[in-house]
Amino acid sequence: MERTVPSTASEEVELYLRTYYSLLRSSADVQIRTLEEAHAGMKSLLHPMVREAIPDMSAFLYCLLRLPACISMVESVVLGQSIEVFNRAGFKDIETWELVSAPARRRKCYFNGNEVLACFIASVSDIDDVIPMLTAYQIEWNKIHWLLSGNPSLIAYLKTVELENEYIYQELCKTLNLPREDIERLKTVWADMFIENLLQIANRSRKIKVRLLNGSMVEYRRATDIWWEGIAQVCEALNDRPVYFISSNPHSMINLLSGYAFRNKKRLIDFLQETDNRALLEEWENIQAQQVASSEENFLYYILKKFQQTSSESSFVKEQQNAEADCGILRFTNEHSFDVDAQIIEIRQICPDTLDPRLVDEDLSFLGKSDAILLNIDYPLGMAAYNILSEVSEHVVKVLGIYIMGKSASLNGTVGDVVIPNVVHDEHSMNTYLFKNCFTAAHVSPYLMYGAVLDNQKCVSVRGTFLQNSRYMEVFYREGYTDIEMEAGPYLSAVYEMYRPQRHPVNEIVNLYEVPFDTGIIHYVSDNPLGKGKNLGAGSLSYYGMDSTYAASVAILRRIFQLERARLAE
Repeated sequence: MERTVPSTASEEVELYLRTYYSLLRSSADVQIRTLEEAHAGMKSLLHPMVREAIPDMSAFLYCLLRLPACISMVESVVLGQSIEVFNRAGFKDIETWELVSAPARRRKCYFNGNEVLACFIASVSDIDDVIPMLTAYQIEWNKIHWLLSGNPSLIAYLKTVELENEYIYQELCKTLNLPREDIERLKTVWADMFIENLLQIANRSRKIKVRLLNGSMVEYRRATDIWWEGIAQVCEALNDRPVYFISSNPHSMINLLSGYAFRNKKRLIDFLQETDNRALLEEWENIQAQQVASSEENFLYYILKKFQQTSSESSFVKEQQNAEADCGILRFTNEHSFDVDAQIIEIRQICPDTLDPRLVDEDLSFLGKSDAILLNIDYPLGMAAYNILSEVSEHVVKVLGIYIMGKSASLNGTVGDVVIPNVVHDEHSMNTYLFKNCFTAAHVSPYLMYGAVLDNQKCVSVRGTFLQNSRYMEVFYREGYTDIEMEAGPYLSAVYEMYRPQRHPVNEIVNLYEVPFDTGIIHYVSDNPLGKGKNLGAGSLSYYGMDSTYAASVAILRRIFQLERARLAE
């Protein structure tokens, strides 16, 4: 069987990887500026204007959304796998520091209030994510700094005002050589901190340092052990009951199973009317009048998420969790390890009367006889997927199914489409995995209002979002790989080890058709990296992203119910 992979097209990426991993072996701090040339030489698709004097606003915004807001004050970033690793390195009591987060990247971080940011990492994929992001952030910050410093009158004016105005927008467009749209996108991200952050950039250039405290595989395994021990304490039954493993997100499965949003419909719509969001109010009215194909349930789930984010309704979150507990749903967050939340769901406690209507088209009373548990985790980043599934398989007595749902970039689809692969090339192991995906387009299409479902696709699991360039992607596209993400390959490496008596191979074609449990992977498209439009830094899936997310989630839960019916009938 012929197999062509883009080894010759990724030399620049490999040079960048070798550069920062060799530097991170040092026990001293590494200056990010030493990585800037290798970063620029990579010609990343996410950072196409890296060598231009004009700021690459899409790349800068991408970083801002995935780094904590305090990054503007940070001089030193410290990476470690667990509290013990930080303690051994002399960073005592970091849990007393301020817990900070980013809007679009889950990573547990603590800020000491001065200039040090401590970040928990779950695998090498966190390094492949953080280092290029810090480098891109510093490059673009310094570009903006030098341009702003050439307009002292604008800086002086910024010091005298509290709110932005038309003059500021015009001067920024002229000084930074950027369109008005880019400045407005920056304002959206920074919100009330817009002027203050501009003054910070104008005031100084950046020289960020980074240190990896321990890069050994042992520490990654220890961190994963700590994560699992916390889950096992919450639900001891996980060790001796059959389990369906789901990697998705912390909300869709819970919303579909609990029915909480639907039972609180009036409360949520009242909240929507109070916010006076015209676009969403119009969408709700059209749904009620059946003038659009949108799902009423998906709409309520989206409003529920917005409702939970309002500080005045923090009690509502507690109320929801209590209601979920009545349905056999337990939430878990490990405060001493990396940031991967989990939900443990007793199938026999699921109440058919509270389920999303899309899950109920026949008698589900058999669920009350089930001894199985759903273990749903918030999808990890890259190689953390391998570590976590390996840990789960070591402790769970029987795995009945493994279902992976997550975002991907597509070379042949559009944002909102759903992609179902049956071939996965993994850039970590360099293996090409062939497997029987239990899902087809027919499982998802009935629940997808917008977009299309593309099944029988070929997927590539890359090492990091910044670590691709156009030549790299074009080789994959030529070989038929159109689905790009970070977790499927590591998950399938763990799947291989769950039924074979050896570690997964390297650089081979691997047949997984004989896996003795159900396996399914569904991706929803959030980006098209070869398109000429905006990258992920430009926006998010927002409300319409709920369509593909919930279509995939419904398909997964319906599949599990189908298997449970058959298993209990034996």
